Amino acid sequence: MTSSDTASERILDAATRLFAALGYDGTTTRMIADAAGLNVATVAYHVGGKRDLYLAVIERAHLSERAVLEDAVARVSDAGSLLTLVDRYVDFCAEHPEIPALWMHRWLSDAADVAHLEERFVRPLVDLVAAAARKVVSDDVDIEYVVWTVVWCTHGFGSGGVLDTDGRRRGLDDSRELARFRAHMRRTVATALGLPRTA
Repeated sequence: MTSSDTASERILDAATRLFAALGYDGTTTRMIADAAGLNVATVAYHVGGKRDLYLAVIERAHLSERAVLEDAVARVSDAGSLLTLVDRYVDFCAEHPEIPALWMHRWLSDAADVAHLEERFVRPLVDLVAAAARKVVSDDVDIEYVVWTVVWCTHGFGSGGVLDTDGRRRGLDDSRELARFRAHMRRTVATALGLPRTA
């Protein structure tokens, strides 16, 4: 890896953390430069302006998510195997909480002036999963809504978690709550697909 590659990765890593935590609108290029240990001119030289950085962060997140989903979809052989796909997705979000956080900000109208990202990056993944699922579930299942339900719930859980008895939030970084959430999503999807309760 060249020093240029190393600098670009440092910048993208810093930008990802800040965009996930503060959103596009709440993050400045100077904040990204400071977090990467560089000056603004160096950031601009390696990756461009704030909009360029944001697009690069979203694309990198998309490629990471797509690789996992393509692998999981390739293993779908029957309706029951869709539950394994749900597990893979939940685990991916737990391992990369910054990715659902980036999209949660967009759901709240962050970076509203950066258009067409959902069309370019989200829609193809939803279509990928839905197409695989349609091959193994009955026609009366609204599989697109099942896919969106998993996305909405997982992103919401990642963002807000659940409150424990002491009022503390527990989420994707809590192994016990993550296991409960994964089991709940499996039951939810199994019910929506009409699978036996033991699936």
